[in-house]
Amino acid sequence: MRTEAGSAGLLVAAAVLALAWASSPWSAGYTRLWELPLVVQLDGHGLSMDLHGWVSDGLMVVFFFLIGLEVRRELAVGELTDRRRIRVPLLAGVGGMVVPALLYLALNHEGEAARGWGVVIGTDTAFLLGMLALVGPAVSTQLRVFLLTLTVIDDVVAVTVIGVAYTDSLHAGALVAVAAALAGIVVLDRRSAWRSGPYIALVVVAWLATVYSGLHASIAGMLAGLLIPATEPQRSQVEAAAQQFHVFRQSPLPGLQRRTRAHLTRTISVNERFQASLHGVTSYVVVPLFAFANAGVDLRGGVLAEAMGSPVTWGVVLGLVVGKTLGISAGAYAATRLGLGRLPQGVGSGHVVGGAALSGIGFTVALLIVHLAFDDEALRRDAVVGVLLSVVIASVLGRVAFALAARYLGQRDAALPTTLSRPVDPERDHLRGPADAEVTLVEYLDFECPFCARATGAARQVREHFGDRLRYVVRNLPLDVHPHAELAALAAEAAGRQDRYWEMHDTLFAHHDELELEDLAGYAATLGLDVEQFLRDLQEDDLADHVAQDKESAGESGARSTPTFFVGERRHEGPWDAATLIAALEAEASRSGRGARSRR
Repeated sequence: MRTEAGSAGLLVAAAVLALAWASSPWSAGYTRLWELPLVVQLDGHGLSMDLHGWVSDGLMVVFFFLIGLEVRRELAVGELTDRRRIRVPLLAGVGGMVVPALLYLALNHEGEAARGWGVVIGTDTAFLLGMLALVGPAVSTQLRVFLLTLTVIDDVVAVTVIGVAYTDSLHAGALVAVAAALAGIVVLDRRSAWRSGPYIALVVVAWLATVYSGLHASIAGMLAGLLIPATEPQRSQVEAAAQQFHVFRQSPLPGLQRRTRAHLTRTISVNERFQASLHGVTSYVVVPLFAFANAGVDLRGGVLAEAMGSPVTWGVVLGLVVGKTLGISAGAYAATRLGLGRLPQGVGSGHVVGGAALSGIGFTVALLIVHLAFDDEALRRDAVVGVLLSVVIASVLGRVAFALAARYLGQRDAALPTTLSRPVDPERDHLRGPADAEVTLVEYLDFECPFCARATGAARQVREHFGDRLRYVVRNLPLDVHPHAELAALAAEAAGRQDRYWEMHDTLFAHHDELELEDLAGYAATLGLDVEQFLRDLQEDDLADHVAQDKESAGESGARSTPTFFVGERRHEGPWDAATLIAALEAEASRSGRGARSRR
């Protein structure tokens, strides 16, 4: 959140500085700066653009590349792996594009001014999230996910519009080169290439070819980002890295250091490594520099008054501020009323309206399209004024909407619950340690999750540290992405009927990648269970109900992934290594002790 708020502050500062310089007696210097030619040559071949072009067609490719990376990650391993979660933000996003465009065209339906409809369809994701951190609810993680999904849809459509509606001529040979470079990225993905270098080379080739093709370079950035693979860390790779680090620890030689670093790098997908490298650069350099290059409008000599009377200015304001608020809110309402989906847990209708209002901050994408849509300098200037006005109005409107939602609807934080919804029940839950222990650690787990298996080792160290001071409780949260997790959860519960729950628990994690029915029957036999009874119990409805109740309590408590820990009754945020969990539990014990003393 601090990064996003800081980025928004830099954007505002860059835009204000650009306006001040462009409207000052030294405005000619601002214009000359961005008209400076810059040529990059290599072996007799070169690319020549003015400085403004290098920012808009060069650096901004990084911005759109990052958006593509985020979309790919969300689709592969993030919130959008469950396609049902896309429906509401998808319909809201469509409303947030169609309504603004129609409102703009209502005021500007003919001539060159009509080409500006694309200015109002996009949302500046970075600016939006930054303003959400500044004026939104104190805790807005769920609303942030909803808005991020929505703006991703906006951005994809906006880039498509740039490629289709604002491209005049195309060069076939360069387009073939673009396709070849993108196909190369796909091949690298299929071959599980993990080094960054080959991907970077192909992205650069795709960008250069796009520049020569006649398409806007943002297309190359977005498409390349969408193709960069995103995967969850694989346990085998993590184990290999840990083993290699152990070797390096015993013999810290340069060759082993390089090999260890390679093993560690391989555990994180190329997509996430790129995101980690580019987020700061994009937030603090690329986007503010783009704002500085594009927000400079000379407002002297009655220009501002003229712009305030222009239908283009007010078409942009009407589209971004009113259109986004109405379109997104109506789209989300329609989707939920039609039963297409639900709002994210913790997000209310007031939050949606506030987020929809903030989505009227088009800024980066809008300014980019302004310079593509209009050749007439006066129309371009009027549109820029409209975009800048919209930033101010949308921010104020969003703040007011959030305040009203909090006051009259009681909708304050837009986040997942952080409190365990159902208290620990020793008669129902599976416990290790005394039922009346000093502190409690609850884990929601998935037997097919490799990192739950790792967390189990951490939990063992935690139990050894606390001894009888700790009550360790486990509940089931089999995830849809793990096809054998539900059956494994039932197997553990069935073993529990024969007083072998914990033995089966440990066995399942030791063989988390071997969970077919015949495997489970074999484990039951090894543990000395009545296998026929075990298999019959697997079919019992009450065991399925038990697992379903665990999953329901997980959802009510804000547990969405595994492992999720609760220290006492509060959801634990952050790493789940033994040292971190021990520190959190000791802090909880200290708080509980003070509370008990104060009650006495």
